Amino acid sequence: MTTELRRLRNYIGGEFKDAADGRTTEVVNPATGEAYATAPLSGQADVDAAMAAAAAAFPGWRDTTPSERQKALLKIADAFEARADELVAAESENTGKPLGLTASEELPPMVDQIRFFAGAARLLEGRSAGEYMEGMTSIIRREPVGVCAQVAPWNYPMMMAVWKFAPAIAAGNTVVLKPSDTTPASTVLMAEIIDSVLPKGVFNVVCGDRETGRAMVEHRTPAMASITGSVRAGMQVAESASKDVKRVHLELGGKAPAVVFADADIAKAVEDIAVAGYFNAGQDCTAACRVLVHESIHDEFVTALAKAAADTKTGQPDDEDVLYGALNNPNQLKQVAGFIERLPAHAKVEAGGHQVGEKGYFYAPTVVSGLKQDDEIIQHEVFGPVITVQSFTDEAQAVEYANGVEFALASSVWTKDHGRAMRMSKNLDFGCVWINTHIPLVAEMPHGGFKKSGYGKDLSAYGFEDYTRIKHVMTSLDG
Repeated sequence: MTTELRRLRNYIGGEFKDAADGRTTEVVNPATGEAYATAPLSGQADVDAAMAAAAAAFPGWRDTTPSERQKALLKIADAFEARADELVAAESENTGKPLGLTASEELPPMVDQIRFFAGAARLLEGRSAGEYMEGMTSIIRREPVGVCAQVAPWNYPMMMAVWKFAPAIAAGNTVVLKPSDTTPASTVLMAEIIDSVLPKGVFNVVCGDRETGRAMVEHRTPAMASITGSVRAGMQVAESASKDVKRVHLELGGKAPAVVFADADIAKAVEDIAVAGYFNAGQDCTAACRVLVHESIHDEFVTALAKAAADTKTGQPDDEDVLYGALNNPNQLKQVAGFIERLPAHAKVEAGGHQVGEKGYFYAPTVVSGLKQDDEIIQHEVFGPVITVQSFTDEAQAVEYANGVEFALASSVWTKDHGRAMRMSKNLDFGCVWINTHIPLVAEMPHGGFKKSGYGKDLSAYGFEDYTRIKHVMTSLDG
């Protein structure tokens, strides 16, 4: 007996549509390895239609008042909250995530973030008008940039969609959003919910693959391209956008160090780092994947972390005892396993290091010690449930090792010494430094990195301002 696959469709100009040429791709549940839906494999005609719809809607949405945009976003937040169970189910099927943790750890922050940007719509501030030249008054205007082409990733499809569309729409822009080809279901459901709130064309969803995303970024209509994804993808977007000088917003990879000093609370550090390293199967740019431990407590820490890994469970979405579910796709599983298979002889697998089960894409919580700074697994993003451990001798070496990668998104410091914590927060070259914790995010604070982790900020007033442009207006006082 063949199970009929669910049919997902694009959302363009307020209508749900198949790809113009009828092409589709199968969407697979990572927890089972089986297809459950088809989604459009959109081409140039679909991208053209979505961009035209967004461009047509822009003047009207741009001219709405901030209070009108706030009301719309608050309605969206309320609607998402009312249909939370449906969104969580779609996201779990998308990603293999545990249902309970998705409901408790992702849906509430997502709704809160929409409400934050609803409020931010009414708080755009600038310099006051003034006379900086005799007989002339200068005014600063903040305006939306226009149509925004946005590409969301597969690790947090639902929440990253919010991080994209909420600030853009709050600022008065219109959006064409592409979810990952492996995780379109929750984004299409969000479009169904949003349909009753926003004017046609303000929010559009185009499903497809890498070529679809390329067509969006290279399209002449968008004024801005925003992507959360790999460094390679970000570089390609920046190159494509440069051809017509589009604005670019990039949130790319990470290799977050957790620097643990000898005076740290070891039990708390182990517990929190294990959660921050393994949550979402380590498929998080801010995951605590690279632990640096003072040599005097190295062995004790590794033993405790290996035990924490052994006590951490992965499994099916309906299992309430699991911390994380499947890796997103077979290629990701192969990539994670490859890092372990290629470990140098001096490395030691302290826990895990193997696939779990025969169905789905599960990988065991893994700890690797004995590593050197130039090892592949230290320098490159694994994006899986793997935590590496290195030792350091002093504060200077800790900073050298922590900063000695191409990524610069997030980091953490574990110490009871306030002065040391402040010095480390100054010297760590990362967009975020947590002290005695790792991974909490709030809507009011910016998220974004340096170096190959990209540029631009998500969340916060800074993220909101990224979706605006500044205009100077000067008027003569003589009439």
